[in-house]
Amino acid sequence: HFNLLSSQTVVDNIAFPMRLAGNQDAKAIRTRVDELLQRVGLTAHANKYPSQLSGGQKQRVGIARALANRPSILLCDEATSALDPQTTASVLDLLAEINRELKLTIVLITHEMDVVRRVCDRVAVLDAGRIVEHGSVADVFLHPQHATTRRFVNEALPEEAAGEHLRYENVPGRILRLSFRGEATWSPTLGRVTRETGVDFNILAGRIDRIKDLPYGQLTLAMQGDNVDAALHALRDAGIEVEELAR
Repeated sequence: HFNLLSSQTVVDNIAFPMRLAGNQDAKAIRTRVDELLQRVGLTAHANKYPSQLSGGQKQRVGIARALANRPSILLCDEATSALDPQTTASVLDLLAEINRELKLTIVLITHEMDVVRRVCDRVAVLDAGRIVEHGSVADVFLHPQHATTRRFVNEALPEEAAGEHLRYENVPGRILRLSFRGEATWSPTLGRVTRETGVDFNILAGRIDRIKDLPYGQLTLAMQGDNVDAALHALRDAGIEVEELAR
């Protein structure tokens, strides 16, 4: 919940923590409030009450209020769970802007892996109060190791659902998953390698997307021919991660 003071205006809600901290300089408080209103895009709503705001606007007030006393860490607990998809996107863009421009560490608690993919640099997955996996978002998303992580990733990327390879048990060839990151995502490496080695391949599933600012792609394919091992070696030399899936 946004936990705004319903009887106070947007300005007073944002000013509240500064007054709690003992700041009695009304001019300095208003200057800081105006600065925060501009940052979160609510200058035109300064004198409105929470009941007059949309969910996304209320969340922006909450973010501005949290920034009021210039914290070194911003803690966001399910910051988008009460918002519609379009509003979620705008709030995530705001958080990414704050992280980038203010150099402020943001700890984001969420069960929505798409939120993690869009704005986070590193991720820790908790299960029953214990960290079961952690690392860069790209590593965890592309190669989840723990069952809980795989479940979360599969919810965000259903085409990669656990047991997917069972659909391919009658497909001839070796079943492979190729992972591309950065500029390799746009390079025609697969076509070049298969021409050079004379192997055939059939694409079974795939996607291209971004993890924050990093482009990435994954392909699940069946590969056949006498030189499959040579093809896999060439792909790895080109910086492509290759995983052979058991049937």
